[in-house]
Amino acid sequence: MAEVSKTLQLATLPDAPGVYQFYDKQEKLLYIGKAKNLKKRVRSYFNKEHDNARTRIMVKKIEHIKHIVVDTETDALLLENNLIKKYQPRYNVLLKDDKTYPWICVKKEPFPRVFTTRKLIDDGSLYFGPYTQMRTVQTLLELIRGLYPLRTCNYDLSSEKIESGKYKVCLEYHIGNCLGACEGHQALDEYQAQIDSIKQILKGNFKSSLQQFKKRMNEHAAALEFETAQSIKEKIDILENYQAKSTVVSPKIVDTEVYSIRADEDFAYVNFLQIAYGSIIRSHTIELKKKLDESDKALLELAFVELRQRFNLRAKNIIASHKIKVPESLSVTVPKQGDKMKLLELSLRNAKYFRLDRLKQAKIVDPDRHEKRIMAQMKKDLRLPVLPEHIECFDNSNFQGSNPVAACVVFKRGKPAKKEYRKFNIKTVTGPDDFASMEEVVHRRYRRLLDEDQPLPQLIVIDGGKGQLSSALKSLDRLGLRGKISIIGIAKRLEELYYPDDPIPLYLDKTSETLKVIQQLRNEAHRFGITFHRQKRSKEAIDSALGTIPGVGQKTVETLLTAFKSPARIKKASFEQISAVIGAHRAQKVVDHFQNFS
Repeated sequence: MAEVSKTLQLATLPDAPGVYQFYDKQEKLLYIGKAKNLKKRVRSYFNKEHDNARTRIMVKKIEHIKHIVVDTETDALLLENNLIKKYQPRYNVLLKDDKTYPWICVKKEPFPRVFTTRKLIDDGSLYFGPYTQMRTVQTLLELIRGLYPLRTCNYDLSSEKIESGKYKVCLEYHIGNCLGACEGHQALDEYQAQIDSIKQILKGNFKSSLQQFKKRMNEHAAALEFETAQSIKEKIDILENYQAKSTVVSPKIVDTEVYSIRADEDFAYVNFLQIAYGSIIRSHTIELKKKLDESDKALLELAFVELRQRFNLRAKNIIASHKIKVPESLSVTVPKQGDKMKLLELSLRNAKYFRLDRLKQAKIVDPDRHEKRIMAQMKKDLRLPVLPEHIECFDNSNFQGSNPVAACVVFKRGKPAKKEYRKFNIKTVTGPDDFASMEEVVHRRYRRLLDEDQPLPQLIVIDGGKGQLSSALKSLDRLGLRGKISIIGIAKRLEELYYPDDPIPLYLDKTSETLKVIQQLRNEAHRFGITFHRQKRSKEAIDSALGTIPGVGQKTVETLLTAFKSPARIKKASFEQISAVIGAHRAQKVVDHFQNFS
């Protein structure tokens, strides 16, 4: 009966923009989505096999569908955002931010006060913000109070009460922080002119305030009122210094917002910058918990609506990392170069560092979750069928064709498992042949694992390009393991990744965590192989220097090396020093041997 009901619901959906809601058997809301065409979008959930497991589970639970038709796709986006915030369905993106941010209020009253608040009251007052850091608010208020003497009392300064002499000036007046409006010492229009300048500063426009101060400074200087002129000059310096710190973009870019996104398997991080009069006046990053396989563009659109509502943003010009849907009155640019591109890169950097901070915190607080996330990211980036919880990497090492060796390092859940590292002397290859050496060690490694019924890795990494990868594949073919274990090669020059039967390499982002794990594997295999190779060459050198002395056995050689550390030091030692270690009879043979070859 439920299936029939669902089929009827799908058949009667309109070809119009709107919002759809999925419910389960218990009438519990599962998911809210938007659509340009409700019928096509909702049907797509039931007409195809979904790659994402969570989407497949959700679709199986859907028993009832509701929808709301709106005029435009933009209206659908706004409605979706409001409904998600209100109902927080299980399978929707979770906006992980519930802070109450501070605002700067310019109170609607005679002789308006300027102060910080976290509550917005609909009484006609002006609110600037919200600001993401209280430090920013305090800096702005300090700047304003340093420039303009404002009242801080909460008296009702109506003209009737001032004229009646109801109030007396306080300490703030005597120390110069207030001009005494409560006793009529300051005119309302003069005070209001200050408030108008403060509003411009809070909007990011410093130009008019600077012009006013410079004009007043010149007037006082011309009247030989140098102390007053100097006081105004100090205010100009404060304002210009603050402006210099905040101006990091072209003054031509005004009234603009910048939005960018960085996402991984489970979370997305959206940063926005607010630009006014060539200055960045606000920056904030939010974290979104992904529930289904949402695209970066869809997540950015959701965050765009949320941030515009939360921070009361009204800019007409939008710079974004994706071509997002916005109301027709707004203009969206995805820049490729110039000042706008620099702004977008700055926003992306903020999102990136916010993400890195969160990942570092997660690594400390919940290392198991961190490992799972890395494995999931590697599976996605490398297009693997399973999580690469067990990875092995091979590297060859030789010096001018001598002493060829190979190394195999093992990583479990992204970390080195050093007890499982293996080193190989090349047995079947003559001369410096990296390809044949790779074929030999890969065959020997997995022949042994199969014989001993040991677990095989999910991923093999070969240090080298297409040639070494092809050689390793020959061994997997002979063992019947091709297709059962994923294998890639990493070339040194550009860090490109090669896949079997694919001539075009994969290039990962240089900052990618997946690439970093592969580089760590490759570097560890190289280090382990080089160390083994040096040990072998050192042993060969010792054997050639000490192993041919007549009448001196291996135990005597080891005793000498323990005492003198190297053949060179033994050669330089006196007869007395050597005889003290191995006795006079053997010492004489050692001394004679080195004298004959000197």
